[in-house]
Amino acid sequence: MNNMKISMAFVIMMTLVNGFFSGNILNSNTTFYSEEINNLNKEKLELENELNEFLKYGIVVDVTMYQPVWPQTDRTPNITADGTRIKISSASEYKFVALSRNLLKRWGGPFDYGDFILIKGTGYKDGIYQVRDTMNSKWVNMVDILESTHVKPYKFADAHIYKMPWLD
Repeated sequence: MNNMKISMAFVIMMTLVNGFFSGNILNSNTTFYSEEINNLNKEKLELENELNEFLKYGIVVDVTMYQPVWPQTDRTPNITADGTRIKISSASEYKFVALSRNLLKRWGGPFDYGDFILIKGTGYKDGIYQVRDTMNSKWVNMVDILESTHVKPYKFADAHIYKMPWLD
């Protein structure tokens, strides 16, 4: 019985000592990580400000066109990447665009599906378009305008795109 009391006292004492040291370690880590989180939040804010400043002047892109036909899309040419269904014969009327992946939020870019963008520097194709589709991963800083099958191919280099803040 005496040995049992000694064993219990030892276990309780070790638990208290362990709790004391664990608590101190936890407190020091909390302080360290709180400072790290604050530093990362400051850096994030600076980067967001830089991006907003950059977006004021637009992003330089090449603008081309694509048609809702299988060789230029996947096997469902009437469905855009965000799930929107289109009427293939009226594709040009939608004013939809596909962006290269580097420009889309899910891959770290500033634009998301549903965003409205202003395209400048394309002459007769300048205007407001809505982001609804994604381009093949091999393209960078590219915009593809959705066009009907009767439209002749075109390409504009060094155009600018701007995010329209209507939905923000």
